Amino acid sequence: MSLVLPRVAAPAVSAFVLALAASVAPAASQEAPAAPTLLDEIVVTSTGRPEPRSRITGTVQVIEGERIARSTARSVTDLLAENAVGFFSEWTAAQTSLNIRGASTEGQGRDFRSQVLVLVNGRRAGTANISKLSPADVERIEIVRGPASVIYGSQAMGGVINIILKNGRTAPGNVVDVQGGSWGLLQGRASAGGEIRGTDYYIGIAGGRRDSYHSGAGGGLMANTQYERFGATGAVGRQIDDNHRIDLTIRTDGIYNAGFRGSAWNTINQDERTNSSLDLVYTGKATEALRWTLHGYLVGDRDIFRWAAPIQRNATTGRPQPGTRIDNNRRALDIMGLRFQPVFNLWAGNELLLGFDAERSWLRSDRYLETMALGPRTPQVAPLDYNQTDSVMGFYAENSQRLFDERLILRAGIRHTRGATSFDPTPNLANQATGSRPYHATTYTVGGTVRATEHLSFRAGLSTGFRAPTATELAGNYTVLSGSQIFGNPNIRPETSRQIEVGATLAMNGWSLDAALFQNVIANRIITRLRPGSTTTSDYVNNPGDVTVRGVELQAAVDILTAFQARANGWHWSAFGNGAYNFHMRDAGAPASANTDKVERMYQYQASIGTRFGQRTGVAIPWTFSVIGILRGPMWYNTEENLIIPQGEPNREYIHRKPPFWVWNARLEGEIRQGMTAYLAVNNIFNVNQHPIFLALDRQPFIGRSDLGNTGGIGNLGNSMPGREFVVGLQARF
Repeated sequence: MSLVLPRVAAPAVSAFVLALAASVAPAASQEAPAAPTLLDEIVVTSTGRPEPRSRITGTVQVIEGERIARSTARSVTDLLAENAVGFFSEWTAAQTSLNIRGASTEGQGRDFRSQVLVLVNGRRAGTANISKLSPADVERIEIVRGPASVIYGSQAMGGVINIILKNGRTAPGNVVDVQGGSWGLLQGRASAGGEIRGTDYYIGIAGGRRDSYHSGAGGGLMANTQYERFGATGAVGRQIDDNHRIDLTIRTDGIYNAGFRGSAWNTINQDERTNSSLDLVYTGKATEALRWTLHGYLVGDRDIFRWAAPIQRNATTGRPQPGTRIDNNRRALDIMGLRFQPVFNLWAGNELLLGFDAERSWLRSDRYLETMALGPRTPQVAPLDYNQTDSVMGFYAENSQRLFDERLILRAGIRHTRGATSFDPTPNLANQATGSRPYHATTYTVGGTVRATEHLSFRAGLSTGFRAPTATELAGNYTVLSGSQIFGNPNIRPETSRQIEVGATLAMNGWSLDAALFQNVIANRIITRLRPGSTTTSDYVNNPGDVTVRGVELQAAVDILTAFQARANGWHWSAFGNGAYNFHMRDAGAPASANTDKVERMYQYQASIGTRFGQRTGVAIPWTFSVIGILRGPMWYNTEENLIIPQGEPNREYIHRKPPFWVWNARLEGEIRQGMTAYLAVNNIFNVNQHPIFLALDRQPFIGRSDLGNTGGIGNLGNSMPGREFVVGLQARF
């Protein structure tokens, strides 16, 4: 489903640029100055309640609403990549995996296999594939780095990403935004928020489409990279009295008919990925010493894969062989949950959070397969995920004590999680396991913050996290797209992580700085390992070797005119930067035959830097120009692609080091009349031909095996990200 908007003509772009270039006549604007990113703003994700960032013992990164509104990001993945949150594979417009502090999500975005927890409004999103989620109705995003909170259970090993949606209180007024651009891009969104007789409301709708794009310099058409998007959000809140409030939020989001080229440059595979939810939240307060939050939610996550691989690589000979002409998979995850969090102020400076959450989820999958050789007579195989029902309860407590006029804050928390995974009947699964498998885990956090001066704070913390095994990992027996077979293991244990972190925050004279030094150790990783003597059969096992990551992270923002005490005279100028350097990233469980023990699919270093400046007064058209540079650092990867030996790789198990590269984006906007802003954006200004994860790029010399490609003669071989892209748009606020 898509929102159809008028196609943008080239003369419109030219007229827009000329209009902004002519904006020299004096005029007044009532627009308020924009503040830089503040590192002591109020956040909610780390402790489950509003607190200043300087009081949090872990690192919290915030992408605020203003930055979201000025971004041309089409998905939450694009938005986080712009802000150097971590590594994002960006396989397609509809699929990504990510890595934060050595913990990663599964390639297809299955949240039940993820080591990074994705939330929407503070509860489980039901997906770790954030490419299916649009930023259109997002108010802000908070990222907690590492397992720095006890209020969340399984999956919070490398971090927590909390996507906080707009509501009538945070997004009043009406907004309409339409844009068009390269490769048939047509996109629009509209929202309305306000209050009627004590009830606040928000309604938002967004949609768009884009055709297949062209890669950067030296490349051509990347066929089957098209997509369509649609999403809607509705929120209603009622302040019953000074102490009691109810909020209801309903949303749906998804990407449709999205091409999936994959490692074989397929031009027929398509995905449909959707995510919907309902949240009901009641917040109450009995006395100054007791308040609470009760949160009930329903989540439905759907993935439909319409895949085929007519040509496949023979695992034994390495030669092309007939593959599949249909391999359709459907996966449905339904979640029902309840969370209760009372907060007690026991004595002066003390705050105790108690929590209980209960959740039940149902995973259902099916699959239909036809090979090129047998067609409809093909024997059917089990789906990629086994059907399971998961029941889990968590009990947790966190206590904080403020001392010495709140200059010292000590925190400690503990959580105990108990659950059971049952193995449910799964289509076409021989020798199915029956019954259920219980699991339990205890995690903790401890740390403190010290406010050394009015502007400088220090922090330190120790925390742990875990991920429970799935039914597929415990009792699997399925065939993957390439024809290999993977079996489960009933004896595998939960994955665990343990993190130590120290950091500092400085905010003064227009400057905001945050620095962190950390170590995160991930143990008992659940992986697949080939059986001795086999090239096609694997088992799930706990890797005995730990992943250890040590690194430094930096966030910075500055209002340049304020910092250097310059007279504004109607001008504004700010800059920001986010970055990380992982100086130690070792996988002690890497095979002895591997050419490196670096952690795979993780940047050694990365950065995002940008500046924004313009005039708000003294010109006919108040304008702003912004530019952002994204450094995708070096990373190591044993690719699934079929590369030429030895030109592309010395052997199939070689772990490649993918070199770093920069991508630069820019945006020019002008308020052509009060409440109406026109803008022009250019993404990938220098037409870089690269990709975050793929090695066989659409350029010469081509290092992939063309005989194993599934392009069907349409477009080019290889995988490269979009080349230079132009976007023009118009936004109205009223």
